[in-house]
Amino acid sequence: MTDARYRRQRGVTLISALIMLVLLTLVALTTFNVGKSNMQIVSNMQQRDEAAAAAREVIEEAISNTRFTTAPDHVLANPCGEDNARCIDTNGDGQDDVRVRITPRPACVMAPVIKNTALDLAKLEDQVCSMGSSQSFGVAGAVDGNSACADSVWEISAEATDMQTEAQVQVTQGVAVRVARDDVTNNCPTT
Repeated sequence: MTDARYRRQRGVTLISALIMLVLLTLVALTTFNVGKSNMQIVSNMQQRDEAAAAAREVIEEAISNTRFTTAPDHVLANPCGEDNARCIDTNGDGQDDVRVRITPRPACVMAPVIKNTALDLAKLEDQVCSMGSSQSFGVAGAVDGNSACADSVWEISAEATDMQTEAQVQVTQGVAVRVARDDVTNNCPTT
């Protein structure tokens, strides 16, 4: 009788060992999947940061020249297949990784004309803006006190797309630029 009882106990030991093995396998698989998910999250964040950095780089390139105030539809040359686009190699392997487009075209938010009285003629930048005006007594609006310059404020947006994962990020930046008053009459609202 004791022999039968020991055989039953050995069967229970085998079953409990198998249950423990299954539980340990499930714990190992869960740990692996959590680690893999964390790696994907970190990778996505890195790709997003690289795309945002590429977008900021293209915006800086755009505002470093005055084409965005004079020809907003053609701010950048055409090396990436279309106007206002640039392809960026973010990891230095010789392959383009991120495509950045200036979209929509740079927009002038406002361009208030600078008054002659607000100019500091000790500065070369203000000397260029200074306008002398002759008196025209009796002619309404003949002398308005405006200088030849305006302080324009522009908004530039860049959309960066990772070419491999197609992840996108939008970066918008504002910039103030002093321009000739006549250059902004058609492109900007004056205030």
